[in-house]
Amino acid sequence: MSVKQAKDSIRQQIWRIMEEKNIARFPRPVYGRIPNFVGAREAAVNLSRTSIWRNARIVKVNPDAPQKWVRLLALREGKILIMASPRMREGFILLDPRQIPPRLYEKAATIRGAFQLGRRISLDELKRLGTIDLIVTGSVAVDRRGHRIGKGEGYAELEYAILRELGLIGDDTPIATTVHDVQVVSSIPREPYDLVVDYVATPTRIMRIDSGESKPSGIMWELLPCEKMVEIPLLRELAQRKGVRKRC
Repeated sequence: MSVKQAKDSIRQQIWRIMEEKNIARFPRPVYGRIPNFVGAREAAVNLSRTSIWRNARIVKVNPDAPQKWVRLLALREGKILIMASPRMREGFILLDPRQIPPRLYEKAATIRGAFQLGRRISLDELKRLGTIDLIVTGSVAVDRRGHRIGKGEGYAELEYAILRELGLIGDDTPIATTVHDVQVVSSIPREPYDLVVDYVATPTRIMRIDSGESKPSGIMWELLPCEKMVEIPLLRELAQRKGVRKRC
């Protein structure tokens, strides 16, 4: 079995378990998604009790449903929130709690609300914000070495790699994920571009992981599918700035 086949087998197993045990929450069915789950709010609260969260001024969070609570807590605690747009087609969105009425924080923590109450941010503006202190990503599954898998489309890795290219994060920037306990599995194979998480927050616990494995240092242009270049304007802009010539 190839690495990709092994990953897909784990995804299918997790999605099936979550549906069969009724752990999944809207949107359903969870097949093909970063699955929303019972206890997503509690997992976010557990994450908020860590030092990496307390010390973070700027937090980058994925746009998926289970991490809505992470985004909401960030706004309520006065943190500057960077959210990737779905499939990175609109780049990154800036949500500054100082510019949003507190009564609208919950709306701003949703995808639609983020587009209405936040704003798209250019690469130059993103760089001017300064170092990102914490990354929170969604997962379909994660293991005790910090290996994770998402839906299989590579957007979490791409978002991370773009921020590395911009010099806004480094190998020591903590990465966390919030998942249900059933999403923690014994082992997940890793490919060179895959993220490694440092913290796993579930509804019942916090796992601190010290795998010692390095994280991707940037975009692996030679492995980047041409369709990603076509569908994501930000990637084309970054390639031009870096002088990268990719034949597509």
